[in-house]
Amino acid sequence: MPSRDLKVLGEGKTKIIYDIGDPDRPGVALIHSKDIITAGDGVKRNTMEGKSVTSNRTACLIFGYLTEIGIKNHFLGKHDDVSFLARRCHMIPLEFVTRRLATGSFLKRNPGVPEGYTFSPPKLETFFKDDENHDPQWSTEQIIAKKFTYTAEKGGIKKEVVIGADEIHLMLQQTRTIFEVLEKAWRTRDCVLVDMKIEFGVDAETGEIILADIIDSDSWRLWPHGDKLQMKDKQVYRDAKEVNEDKLKQVKLNFDWIADQLMDMFGSKHKVNGRVVIFMGSASDLNWAKSIQKEVEPFGIDTVLRVTSAHKTTEDALRAAAVYDADDVPTVFIAVAGRSNGLGPVLSGNVTSPVINCPPPSERIAEDVWSSLRLPTGLSCATLLTADAAALHAANIIALTDYKVWSKLKARQYKQQAAIIGANGGM
Repeated sequence: MPSRDLKVLGEGKTKIIYDIGDPDRPGVALIHSKDIITAGDGVKRNTMEGKSVTSNRTACLIFGYLTEIGIKNHFLGKHDDVSFLARRCHMIPLEFVTRRLATGSFLKRNPGVPEGYTFSPPKLETFFKDDENHDPQWSTEQIIAKKFTYTAEKGGIKKEVVIGADEIHLMLQQTRTIFEVLEKAWRTRDCVLVDMKIEFGVDAETGEIILADIIDSDSWRLWPHGDKLQMKDKQVYRDAKEVNEDKLKQVKLNFDWIADQLMDMFGSKHKVNGRVVIFMGSASDLNWAKSIQKEVEPFGIDTVLRVTSAHKTTEDALRAAAVYDADDVPTVFIAVAGRSNGLGPVLSGNVTSPVINCPPPSERIAEDVWSSLRLPTGLSCATLLTADAAALHAANIIALTDYKVWSKLKARQYKQQAAIIGANGGM
């Protein structure tokens, strides 16, 4: 347990939030998990030995992964087996729920919808946190009308944050993004992420609205092989008519299984299953090739640079391409060649991997680019004129076989949307 000297900032049914008591880090809190499991707004409550360790492990793995792929949240790092450090937040009293399949309370509120009905895109719902009234569902309009207001302060400078239409829109978009990236990862384990709930808070210092609270096995429904009978989530506890030691052990084993799967997916250094091979027609194209390589790096994709000319060293070019095209590593070729671009078309005609043309900038690019665009019959190079676009297109292709690259792209899309919407606040 944390020191009794620490100030309690808040306490829920399954966690306690402490001020870490460091004057140099006033914006940091300690989130401590309990060995408590509840259901029915706390009406059903049991002690489950070891749950705090499993919940903390699960939360740290999930928040760590979301941070890695570019989704901002309050997580700062694991503190010990039962707690982690996080940004202090003013919690917004709303639960944001994403549903891929219809089940549970949705069926009660929407009679006639069959269980297992698939929502595409995922369905988003919001609920006001109020145990006495069983967390009623709220519309976007109700949330906006409530005008939740919070004050952030750092260095004596205060910032008022009001939850309005833009803020709700961004939280809903981020909710869907978080669900989809975790859903994508679980699919690699042949598990269906049925639904999930998350919460947001306002950073007590910066005023940013960020993902907060805890995400663990209390937060979702998870069906291995899409089979409800094999559920590994808290629903096993909710459905139990009698809770005894054997039932609690079963739930604990399910939670441990989930944490172990997350460790395999997120805990170790994930090696992206793919690479980008950048062929240059001349050594003078090296700087442009390196600029493409730099744009690929944030996706965690390995890159290879190679100088070879389709016109002058045709045999060498084809031999080098055959090496990369022959193994089991998904590969995207990017051809960097100016003037008469034979490199991309020649690669396209001799490898089965995708080929992207990205000619280096030049004063005569308008004339030179036609050799990349006008291809002989049977060839299929894409042509892009900027380094970031070529890298992004390559990442899109690799993402077809790698969940982490896919997730980074998804997070990138959300950040672009948030930046555009957020720009209106400064106008």
